[in-house]
Amino acid sequence: MTEPNQLVARNARRFRQERGLSLGEVARRSGLSKQTLSKIEQGVGNPTVETLTHLGAALDVSVRRLLTEFGTPVFVQRRDEGAWEDHETWSERVMDEVYGSGYVRTLLLRFERGGHEPRTIDAHPSGTLHHLYVVTGKLRTGPLSEPVDLSAGDFVRFPGDTPHRHTCLTDRAIAHMVTTVPQIRQFGPKLPRPQPPET
Repeated sequence: MTEPNQLVARNARRFRQERGLSLGEVARRSGLSKQTLSKIEQGVGNPTVETLTHLGAALDVSVRRLLTEFGTPVFVQRRDEGAWEDHETWSERVMDEVYGSGYVRTLLLRFERGGHEPRTIDAHPSGTLHHLYVVTGKLRTGPLSEPVDLSAGDFVRFPGDTPHRHTCLTDRAIAHMVTTVPQIRQFGPKLPRPQPPET
């Protein structure tokens, strides 16, 4: 199992280098000392959540991304290891998150039919796709303009870059969904704007 400090070290170094930033520039942006940043990239010390929040803001990434493994060959989550997060009319259990040139999120969705109006989910970044497989129950899902009704065993792929909604058509339903986003925004160092020639 990867030590958290080593994981943060690799990710901090990778994001900084991708952005063409020096330790000094990251220190200036984050308000952290160069010594602190150097220790983080060496995997020594024990950065606090506050330190990682400042570092993430300087690199324009979330703390979660600093703590997510890149390119791991095998990841297993046993059925009793996942945690469910409750929302108003549904719950979700995130199964996996993978970052690279694109972003892939794998999760289970658990729905209950209730008195609340299903929430409209805002459009995600351009090119996002949802790949949804119904495990149990029945769902109406998809873009607001083109919803489809699904039963257990049905699969649908639909664009996530337009507003969409999930509606439970039975007392309960469970679905497996994979969300893919083509590319995570990357950026390089800011270059000075060219000056007009002197006349």
